[in-house]
Amino acid sequence: MAGAAIIGGRADTARLFDPLKIGRLEIGNRIGVAPMTRISATEAGHATTRMSDYYGRFAEGGFGLVITEGLYTDQAFSQGYHFQPGLADDAQRDAWKPLVARVRAGGARFIAQLMHAGALSQGNPSRSDTRGPSAVRPLGRQMAFYRGEGQYPLPIGMTRYEIDEAIAGFAAAAVRAREAGFDGVEIHGANGYLLDQFLTEGVNRRTDAYGGGVAARLRITMEAAEAVRAAVGPEFIVGLRSSQGKVNDFTHKWSGEEEAGEIYRLLGRLPIDYIHTTEFEAWKPAFTQGLSLAALAKRHSGLPVLANGSLHDPARAIELLVGHQADMITLGRGALTHADWPIRVSRNADLAEFDQRILAPLASLDNADRIASGG
Repeated sequence: MAGAAIIGGRADTARLFDPLKIGRLEIGNRIGVAPMTRISATEAGHATTRMSDYYGRFAEGGFGLVITEGLYTDQAFSQGYHFQPGLADDAQRDAWKPLVARVRAGGARFIAQLMHAGALSQGNPSRSDTRGPSAVRPLGRQMAFYRGEGQYPLPIGMTRYEIDEAIAGFAAAAVRAREAGFDGVEIHGANGYLLDQFLTEGVNRRTDAYGGGVAARLRITMEAAEAVRAAVGPEFIVGLRSSQGKVNDFTHKWSGEEEAGEIYRLLGRLPIDYIHTTEFEAWKPAFTQGLSLAALAKRHSGLPVLANGSLHDPARAIELLVGHQADMITLGRGALTHADWPIRVSRNADLAEFDQRILAPLASLDNADRIASGG
């Protein structure tokens, strides 16, 4: 890659390569690939051979865990982007089977992230309008690198039937993930998508059982997790992604550590196996001072925690593990830069800086291939 530079310092990397057990799942090391939207499926939401190569390279590059990009869960309002893959029907499920086999053959565990875009949907061929907790237009503008343009549409506040439909979609998609051979699912409760919209004050203005205090705003998330667990049984891995910032509001913060504690205590009561936190810089305090978001999640939930956020510097990653702020780290930009990041780190090889052109003008695999070929 042009402009390569060494980042980070030399550190004892052994902790990164310790095995980890989450629920009944044994993982070979503590390095995972974070979910990254790549808008490279077919228009019908089917995973492709090119996607198989993309995910397979991470497994072959030494990552112990690979988590898919967000997969839409139903044919109603869940789809967020054109060419987003899904688990909304059996044909989509079957398209994932060879990818799962490829990743598992490469030595990694494979988890499907389940996502409902809600009011942030900017490409859903099934619907001409969007749904959210309330009729509040999302902040920001649609993301051009995911084929969006202009303001987000004003969503329609969800009815109780539509809430139940969304929850059922998470459960049905989780069953399809299990049938496709995945090791587990991760419920996307972060980054401003539907479940996070319900949690967010100002976005959620409901006056029914799904609005008001923290417990009420978390209710849809909790019901989705319980429905998924009931659908897949006790042995299948179920995780949950959590964040403060959003794709349309990067600087959003909860009110403070007290609210964060309440959120993670409630999530810790759920029948889930882990929490996956994401911040721009995972090691920094979640608020003005104090603990990181990962550490808050670990302290208050009592669950294993995966931490994501600018951890491509091995020293930063090790810091979170050694400090018991997280049990595993996941990489986005670092994995895109080096699909063999774990192997490189184990050999003390040079690591290059992330090339922003990989995500511009589109965050697709075709664009990444063009950059790699020097186009």
